[in-house]
Amino acid sequence: MRRLPLPLAALLAWGLAPAVAGAAEVANSGEAPFSETLPFVLTEIAEMDSPWALAFLPDGRALVTEHGGELFLLRPTGEKLEVSGVPPVAHGGQNGLFHVAPSPRFAQTGEIYFTFSEPGEGGSGPALARAKLVEAEGAARLEDLAVLWRQEPKGGGGHPGAIIAFDPSGEHLFLTVGDRQRMAPAQDPDQGLGKILRLTLDGAAAPGNPQEAAGGVRAMTWTTGHRNPYGLAFAPDGRLWSHEMGPQGGDELNLIEAGANYGWPEVSYGVHYGGRAIPKPPTRTELHEPALYWTPVIAPAGLTFYAGDLFPDWRGSALIGALAGSGIVRVAFDDQGGARQVDRWDLETRIRDVETAPDGSVWAIEDGSPGRVWRLTPAG
Repeated sequence: MRRLPLPLAALLAWGLAPAVAGAAEVANSGEAPFSETLPFVLTEIAEMDSPWALAFLPDGRALVTEHGGELFLLRPTGEKLEVSGVPPVAHGGQNGLFHVAPSPRFAQTGEIYFTFSEPGEGGSGPALARAKLVEAEGAARLEDLAVLWRQEPKGGGGHPGAIIAFDPSGEHLFLTVGDRQRMAPAQDPDQGLGKILRLTLDGAAAPGNPQEAAGGVRAMTWTTGHRNPYGLAFAPDGRLWSHEMGPQGGDELNLIEAGANYGWPEVSYGVHYGGRAIPKPPTRTELHEPALYWTPVIAPAGLTFYAGDLFPDWRGSALIGALAGSGIVRVAFDDQGGARQVDRWDLETRIRDVETAPDGSVWAIEDGSPGRVWRLTPAG
């Protein structure tokens, strides 16, 4: 493994001011300079082929997906073990194998959940699956695989979303579904696109959802009006947060509240590609405004809330991978649901996912083929 104390490239980026010392506070716009120094060093754990997401098992190993359709168990020492039994994946562009998460009951059942682009008639669509992770004689495989939710009808397009989060009780599963670059379905209550769904662990509509009695997609819907949500996580205080990519400008971090409409494509702090204007969120008071937005964009991907001991100043903060921002962003929160960017570290590479390890270190995935998995530990 290679230990790399990366220097910070504190240069002008997207018209931002030069970096300044200390944390940069913002109101609800993420237009802030890069932090001047890195408070961590990066150790390369492994090199992979287009890694997309990672999640930790209780024993400290990580499940890592590769976008082309491979799933691996990865030890902190760098050894990789491929897991067989992943279903066929429609791979191309933004579509492929996506997120992975151990069940809240993993210790009892050995089950994991994952999302992937499922091929089928008319194209492909994001799907949610559950399977048992079985290890024997130095090999690992998935057994008893079941698809619990799938986009119907299928069709082309990117923006899959497909991020999984379990509520603190471990009784419900939240799933982000992007708009598949079609925009209008995000406001259609009878289409699962552009929504955050709240499901039982078996993939059914969860009791207590805002439109539980309506049946179908409506009964599964927790929130609506999302574009391309690539981050979803519960904060230590139990609140649910999600971020999503805006169009040309207007990446968002949102506090997720039951029944809320987050506005896409009716409003945005960005503009359509080509420059066509979109009304700004304050023009529609019935729609939920983001707690924080970025213009120019950072292309957020991956979201974790830090609760470890290695970085005590980060406790309660969100760490967000940045594809366009080429690094990691740290966001702090207040009791009223407000958020501010306090750090932005340039790692000179696209970060696809970021997660907190059981030992309090932070792991980050570098986007690309090859793409490295990094471990962040305190500098000095």
